[in-house]
Amino acid sequence: MSRLDESPPAAAGVRPHTSQLSDADRRHERRRRASVIVGRVAIAVVALSAWELSSDRLFSSFYVSSPTAIAARLVDLVRTGELWPHLIQTLIEVALGMLIGVPLGAVLGIVLGMSQILGGWLLPYMMALYSLPRVVLAPLFIIWFGVGLISKVTMVVTMVVFVVFYNVYQGVRQMDTDLVDVARSLRASRAQTLRWIVIPSLVPWLITGVRLSIGIALIGAVIAELIAASEGLGYYIKYSSNLLDVTGVFAGLAVITAVALTLEQLLKVVERRVAPW
Repeated sequence: MSRLDESPPAAAGVRPHTSQLSDADRRHERRRRASVIVGRVAIAVVALSAWELSSDRLFSSFYVSSPTAIAARLVDLVRTGELWPHLIQTLIEVALGMLIGVPLGAVLGIVLGMSQILGGWLLPYMMALYSLPRVVLAPLFIIWFGVGLISKVTMVVTMVVFVVFYNVYQGVRQMDTDLVDVARSLRASRAQTLRWIVIPSLVPWLITGVRLSIGIALIGAVIAELIAASEGLGYYIKYSSNLLDVTGVFAGLAVITAVALTLEQLLKVVERRVAPW
């Protein structure tokens, strides 16, 4: 007899985990991954080589710098320790903003998606708030909360919460209603339905929302730091720009890109553990 308080069986048609693939399939998958990595490296090498060769030949290095100059600046920033306070400050802002924004957006998406009444009441206001340009709101946050950490975290939260909300909300609206009807026919409580049907169905949507939020959270933190800050990668970029130090600007952008790629890879590891299908 089926019980809703027991783990549900694996869904039919789900792609098998890597451990369930045959030897030939595993070799094919390894070759595919290797070709993807080689292609990515080749594109990066070609782009950086073209940039390096065109610097001071087709374009003045004053305006575009060069990969070797940027790499030398990054090494110098690491060696002197100047990079770490800015990097740590931005990472703290991003981490706190996502720790608040992701759960808040997920809860709002589930509540408004499952309740037609609340969705009808609040969804237009969510869209109105989402349409507000957060760049314009950043000065208000600084006026309200000062130039410290709170204003930066608030900026990140406003950037993240709507991305997660709309992904989770769409996941709820596209959820298999037959499963919910079966749970109701078996007199499952709201908590059981949420635990065994709603949340597992929303995992891919939530992961997509978090993946999109990584870059947006970095953008929010950097925007807030560009407006008013004494530390952070955005502050370093603004400081370098004020000095007409294009190499410093590109070095800051390179660090931001590296952080985004690193967080993306960490999320892929989490995704393989949480949703291997």
